Amino acid sequence: MNTRLVLALVVSGAVALTACGGTTKDSSSQQTGGATNAAKADPNAPLKEGLKITFLPKQVNNPYFTVAQKGAEQAGTALKAEVKATGPSDAAASSQVTYINTAAQQKQNALVISANDANAVAPALKSARSQGVKVVTFDSDAAPDARDVFINQARSNDIAAGQVKLISDAVGGSGEIAILSATPNATNQNAWIEVMKTELAKPEYSGLKLVETAYGNDDDQTSFQKTQGLLQAHPNLKGIISPTTVGVAAAARYLSSSEYKGKVQLTGLGTPNQMRKFVQDGTVKSFALWDPSKLGYLAAYAAAALASGQITGAEGEKFKAGDLGDYTIGAKGEVVLGPPQVFDSGNIDKFDF
Repeated sequence: MNTRLVLALVVSGAVALTACGGTTKDSSSQQTGGATNAAKADPNAPLKEGLKITFLPKQVNNPYFTVAQKGAEQAGTALKAEVKATGPSDAAASSQVTYINTAAQQKQNALVISANDANAVAPALKSARSQGVKVVTFDSDAAPDARDVFINQARSNDIAAGQVKLISDAVGGSGEIAILSATPNATNQNAWIEVMKTELAKPEYSGLKLVETAYGNDDDQTSFQKTQGLLQAHPNLKGIISPTTVGVAAAARYLSSSEYKGKVQLTGLGTPNQMRKFVQDGTVKSFALWDPSKLGYLAAYAAAALASGQITGAEGEKFKAGDLGDYTIGAKGEVVLGPPQVFDSGNIDKFDF
């Protein structure tokens, strides 16, 4: 385990995942998550039972979001709330809109969503909020004036700086690298990529050259093919960063059975269960992620706190997230789960998700 990397992840500067709006502690009559909200939080209000919460991932049958869903459902059990998971089978920009509209029509108390496109879902989210639905974004934020609270898995700097450090270590500090992202409009992916570029401009990474950013659209086969395309287009490629669980697993699968195994390094964001065999067979040296189940769990508790009036989304408000403990809403309505975990051959068998 690279202890310096872990420390860097923990202490690296904070950058919000998207340019999102919020309130300050003393301006709750102004904008909370961007929308006018004159309501005052009552931290002593009891959590309501029987709340109806819709869980809307970027796409269903995605291993990452399946784990996050389990966390939300676990929170729902503890809260005595009904957590209903639904969503599209693809990660297209507007594919979530009909599900948002349905949640509003069904008079759900809250909607927990990872946005495929920050702006494409905004009108539907605003409409849902106007009908009394509390909106919590997680993993990938929506437009700031379309939600109440954003549950950020980790700060952009923590994630992006860590990814660059991991690939630099893997390739020995020099060579051509590429990025295999999810969809071109994914809020979190684009934020991370911008920070990665800033990191790569630093003197310590002068030996690395970013030659291409490709998009696998969070589709396994597309990501597999894009990996092949990167390797064919760049014969001197030394490493790939894939900050998406679908992409990194597909890239690892391609590399593991190709002539590039051990020659082209790969890192990214993946689950231990997805990536274990690739770490064990030497395809991947290390990668990172947070626990998606905890992310879903925290998002569900934030939704319940909003629907119960404990919080409004203003900076400085506090709420208790069950077994995860107390959280405080930061600037721009953001709540951060915590720093990511680095996985390698020395610790991957300790994790099961």
